[in-house]
Amino acid sequence: MKHGWGAVVAVGLIVGGANVWADTGKAVIKGTTEGSHVSGSAMLKDTSRGLKVVAKVAGVPPGTHGLHIHEKGDCGDHGKAAGGHFNPAGVPHGFLPKDGATKAHAGDMGNLQVSPKGSGKATVVLPSVSLKGAGGTPSVEGRAIILHEKADDFGQPTGNAGGRIGCGVITVTGDKR
Repeated sequence: MKHGWGAVVAVGLIVGGANVWADTGKAVIKGTTEGSHVSGSAMLKDTSRGLKVVAKVAGVPPGTHGLHIHEKGDCGDHGKAAGGHFNPAGVPHGFLPKDGATKAHAGDMGNLQVSPKGSGKATVVLPSVSLKGAGGTPSVEGRAIILHEKADDFGQPTGNAGGRIGCGVITVTGDKR
């Protein structure tokens, strides 16, 4: 019995859904000031529900810290060169997974909780956002992930999360297309 690769690919598409074709990305997070101990990474993957972001940090002061995607992929000037929150639709600030694309910036990921030992992890799925702009969604490729010094209180216009203590530029690491 002969089976061509076409059948294998077709079965993979049916079983795996959109994830078979998913792009993956990464941002290496570093402190924004000289001598900072902040480090970490964010892994990004397009899924059928939106862009999944898993951020892990270490060397961060304990507590709650805002985590956002900013408009520019530049970590210079203590993270200020990254510009404002990524907000291509010009909508108010919020928490994208809860508030949706009409009531939250495309880069509004909420908060990351850091333990007394200085480490933390956050996992969030951002609907209506993708790594490379698939299907007309806003692309985060080449933008920066910023870790803020304080919690995002979801106030206007940007959540009052304070200074930028960590920054990493989002790069594409894999493309299964």
